[in-house]
Amino acid sequence: MTDSPAAPRPVELMLNKAHYPVTSLGPGTRAGIWTQGCTIGCAGCVSQDTWTADPGTLVDLAALQAWLSGLPDPLDGITVSGGEPFQQPEALAALLEWVRAWRRERPAPLDVLVYSGYSLARLEREHATLLRQCDAVITGPYVERLNTPGLRWRGSGNQRLTPLTDLGRERYEGTGSVDSAPPMQVAVADGRIWFIGVPRRGDMDRLGSRLRSAGITLEEVSWRS
Repeated sequence: MTDSPAAPRPVELMLNKAHYPVTSLGPGTRAGIWTQGCTIGCAGCVSQDTWTADPGTLVDLAALQAWLSGLPDPLDGITVSGGEPFQQPEALAALLEWVRAWRRERPAPLDVLVYSGYSLARLEREHATLLRQCDAVITGPYVERLNTPGLRWRGSGNQRLTPLTDLGRERYEGTGSVDSAPPMQVAVADGRIWFIGVPRRGDMDRLGSRLRSAGITLEEVSWRS
């Protein structure tokens, strides 16, 4: 009598949140996935709630795939941010490999944009296979003093938007700047308010001041440690 082979271990991802629709982090209407865990710790980061690598946030990748499969149209792309997605390379690879196969079944093109606080050179050196699953990446640490007007989808001017595929070049080539203030979204879920997008320097403090003047106090905000 031989032992039965062990069932494959489910792939899990530390997840901060997933949201649809997202219209402020890439072109068109998108699904947003924010990973949990980041050791880079950029000063002034507005998502400090995503820094701690919390095993309590682990989700089975199959559940995330089911969520994506059930989203309505329009769905033009998927944006993965964090946290630092590339600090979970196994889970990120499994997710993007599934997306690559799934989008072949869809009638309209769907692109994948991934944010990373690492440089493009480091990702090419350490995660070249993963990069081949992305249509575009925005790379580099957030530098608060370089958070200036005119940036689209990027937090600071040192960050680099790099198309990696034909679809990425079609949608992202020459789109790194904008004349007007970038859009921000507001979403409410589970008793929490989410601000989705890339604020300009001082925007969140100004928002807090305006809310306080209206008698509303923000607690446990993600942009302060």
